[in-house]
Amino acid sequence: MFNKANFKEWFDRYKYAELAATSSALLSSQFSRILSGLTTAYLITFAEYLAFYGIIIARSYKKMAKKNQELGQKTTLKETLLLVKNLVLEFGYPAILDFFIIRPFCMYWMPIVTGNYFLGIILGKITADLCFYLPTIINYELIKQKQ
Repeated sequence: MFNKANFKEWFDRYKYAELAATSSALLSSQFSRILSGLTTAYLITFAEYLAFYGIIIARSYKKMAKKNQELGQKTTLKETLLLVKNLVLEFGYPAILDFFIIRPFCMYWMPIVTGNYFLGIILGKITADLCFYLPTIINYELIKQKQ
């Protein structure tokens, strides 16, 4: 499961979404100047999720539509619902744990622990991402095996 080809596939799957999420996290962290740390932690989490899942959904749908177009078929509602189902299975419980508990906790406490706000946000993001991606990648591989 953990070989070079898989790491490349995972990197290619998540890189643009992660870049958008990281950018939005750093931008939204500036709300700490006017809002409390806890409120900012939740705003960072929300901004990250909006950017990340926006890119994941758009890229997944575009890939499916392109594949269907190459086959000379239209993208059906059934295929779209299957795509949504697979995304929910891939990201479901890791996203719920990450959104409500892990990411806000990391975004709130890491700047406090490090004593440096910017470094704390980066370390909080990395820590939360590690907790998020491990079950997400396992789910992704299980979905691939079933298909």
